[in-house]
Amino acid sequence: MTENYLILIIGYVLGFYMAWNIGANDVANSMASAVGAKAITIRQAVFIAGILNVVGAVFIGSHVTNTIRKGIISTEILGDPQLALIGAFSALLAAALWVSFATWKSLPVSTTHSIVGSMVGFGIMAGGPSVINWTRLGGVVLSWVISPIFSLLIAYCLFKAIIRLILSRQDPFARALSLSPFFIGIAIVVVVLSFLFKTPLGKGLAIGMPAAWLIAISSAALLGFAGMNALARFVGRTDSNGAEEIFRRIQIGTSCYVALAQGANDVANAIGPLAVIYFLVKTGGVGATVPVPFFLLFFGGIGIACGISMAGYRVMDTLGSKITTLTNTRGFCVDFAAATTVLVASKLGLPVSTTHAAVGGVMGVGLAHGLEAVNFRIIAKIMLYWVLTVPAAAVTSMVLFKILQWMLQ
Repeated sequence: MTENYLILIIGYVLGFYMAWNIGANDVANSMASAVGAKAITIRQAVFIAGILNVVGAVFIGSHVTNTIRKGIISTEILGDPQLALIGAFSALLAAALWVSFATWKSLPVSTTHSIVGSMVGFGIMAGGPSVINWTRLGGVVLSWVISPIFSLLIAYCLFKAIIRLILSRQDPFARALSLSPFFIGIAIVVVVLSFLFKTPLGKGLAIGMPAAWLIAISSAALLGFAGMNALARFVGRTDSNGAEEIFRRIQIGTSCYVALAQGANDVANAIGPLAVIYFLVKTGGVGATVPVPFFLLFFGGIGIACGISMAGYRVMDTLGSKITTLTNTRGFCVDFAAATTVLVASKLGLPVSTTHAAVGGVMGVGLAHGLEAVNFRIIAKIMLYWVLTVPAAAVTSMVLFKILQWMLQ
């Protein structure tokens, strides 16, 4: 076996390990609120999220990836193929190890920020602090504050509105059914705009803002009233809590979209560095971007699905039940708040994390019932791991870089 094939095999193993960790940790973003609210079971969540992540990665994921994620370090350090290869290996393994550790502790962290941190470590070792774009890195740090607070406010206000308009009324079921076109509609608007502006396939369509809004509002009006008719036919008035059953159906739809988008967007965190290794071995060099073959996207999607099925329940349990008690109305607010936060932030150019937005949304619906409804001890642990993500991944990457450099001398 030649040295190049051995390098490539190791790259595949590390890429799959990173994809596995993305599935094990990030699945909570899409399915934790649905499971916590008992809209679906953990087994159903694993099955649905696994399929949708593969579909998202393969059919909506980008076929071109940046060699340097989020523009954190200069591409000039990729001029030396051996240095770039060592960097890709150390960054991939360092990020995977950190996410794996966080998953073992059942705490949600950002896989994107893990990759960012590991790339910072590689950049410092390869070219010194001057190759780091400290302004962009500052934006990542700022997102630890912006995304959870923005999501918290949206979830809090939306749930308060649901309490006022539906849950506190004499016939919650009838009120929920009559207002369902509005709630389905606002969810559809966010889903359509997120698809057009956040997913690689949507960006490739290059639809302008006026046309995107027209498509979103038209889809919302059509599907909103179609959804109300379907709910009226298939959801029976079983008990006094019928409003929750209405929102259970809506929430399943929003959770499914988040899972689909997760596969499309997050697969690059595993496959980006693997694509760099692949083309370094095949061609001897890389540019600022590299094409991602179809089979690598599929490979990453399968890795994510395996992580979901084998360990996704750990973080899902933390986000779905340990921060606050979730119901279907609360779960809908969490999904809506997280998706809206990521959409707005991406249009403003802010590097927010879906993980952080999801946690903020859960806090928001909990605070709507008072401070005592939120487990702040768990929140403190989660935030500690957020703060540690970039430096921990960076230091691990630096250590691995020196070890690999010494081994390959």
